This record gives sequence, structure tokens and C-alpha cells, in this order.
Amino acid sequence: MVPALAIGLAGCGDGDSGGGGDAGGGESGVQLVAEGQLTNCTGLPYKPFEYEENGEVIGFDIDLMDLVAEELGVEQVVVDTPFDGIQSGADFNAGKCDLSSAGMTITDSRKQNIDFSDPYFDATQALVTKKDSGITGLDDLSGKRLGVQNSTTGYDYANENAAGAEIVNYEDLGLMLLAVESGDVAAAINDNGVLYDWVKEKTDFEVVAEFDTGEQYGIGVRKGNTALLEVINRVLAETKESGEYDRIYEKWFGTKPDAN
Repeated sequence: MVPALAIGLAGCGDGDSGGGGDAGGGESGVQLVAEGQLTNCTGLPYKPFEYEENGEVIGFDIDLMDLVAEELGVEQVVVDTPFDGIQSGADFNAGKCDLSSAGMTITDSRKQNIDFSDPYFDATQALVTKKDSGITGLDDLSGKRLGVQNSTTGYDYANENAAGAEIVNYEDLGLMLLAVESGDVAAAINDNGVLYDWVKEKTDFEVVAEFDTGEQYGIGVRKGNTALLEVINRVLAETKESGEYDRIYEKWFGTKPDAN
């Protein structure tokens, strides 16, 4: 497995379908924005999917994209960027990145801006708060401050379902969770995977509710970039068939995924 490099600024292409160079490994149809590297735009931190530790970006998504980079015969380089530029397609159109693994839910609105791989992870929204807060669901948040992350499905869910709460928007997950920890917000909504990971270390806090939103994550690419998308889908399928997906999943979540 090719290790992900530390956070860096990737070289930018001209934003068209040409990109900066051919991929290695015989994948002549795949054009990359920077020669010799697979540039992955993501929004940090989003532990355990992608986060920085000791100057290196690691996580579940990063391990999966290392396999794609290995298939292409290049190295993965991770670019930390605001999530809105990813899901809007602006980062792809500007030649900033080849793909995005960002714990990103496949939605119809995002499909208008970017193309998605096959689903690779099931998720749902959840609510986190301080233990013994008395908050067990959205109905308990009337008149209270509720943290959300900008441009996420959690942001959408809160605005659609948390009537009476004051919605407080944060640029990234880290800032949102700091607000929960400091008491600046009474609770916060985000994907269940990252919240359950957070409360493992922050034992004064707990996930008190999940909401059955039936979400699935996908890897994002520029609209029309079918050559790269085919490689991603092939690697994901082979990884699941070989059992490597289960091994990576257990490494980051402590258990194997539920059987479909």
C-alpha cells in the first residue's frame, strides 16, 4: 500500500479534461492534475475517515484511496480544503484535485455538480451532547444552540427538522466539536461514524440519538471523468471481494462491517 503524503498544495491543471499528466500503471485513459500523483481534496479533520496525525493525513478513506493510487502507479497527495468547494464541484473544475474522499454522502443535488463512485460506506445522522444534559432528541433543543457543519447533510437535516433550535454553522467538524466541548452549543448533528469515534476519547459526552437518513458515501470526481471513476469502482469492488475492505474497516472502526 502506498502511504498518503502529508498535507500539501497540489499542482493545478487547466481545469479541462486533459489535466496535468497520464496516470502510471497502464491506465493511459486516466488524466491527473499533477503528474505522478493522485490528488485527493478533503476537509480535515473528519476522524476516523481523514485526519492529520504527526504531520501525516491518515484514516479509513485515505487507506482506500491509497489502493486507487497504487492501481494507477502513483502516490496519493491530500489537499485540505473547505468542503463547499468539493461538493459544489468548484475544486474539480479549477483543476485542484482528481478526486475527493471526504466522508461525502451521495445526494441528488451534489450529483448535479460532481460524479460519484459506487457507494462504499453506509451512514446516518446522529446527535451528540454532554452526558446528563437532559437532551435526548431534537425536541429537547427548542431555544438552545445546535451546532452543524457547513454544506453537509447534517446541516440540511438540522434546518429541516430542528424547529425551535438556534442553528449555529461551523466551517469544519473540528470547530463544531470544540463548540460542543466548550458548551458554546448544547448539542451538534453530524454523521454517526465521526461522532461515535469522538466520544470514545471525550467520555463526558455521548451520542444520544440517531436519525434514519439512509445515507451512503461515495468518492467524488469531476463531471464526466469516467476514466478515473471506472478505476475507483474497480478497486472498490476488488477490495470488497478480496476481504481487504473488511480489514481496513476493522482497523479504523474496531469491528467488521455488517453483512449486506
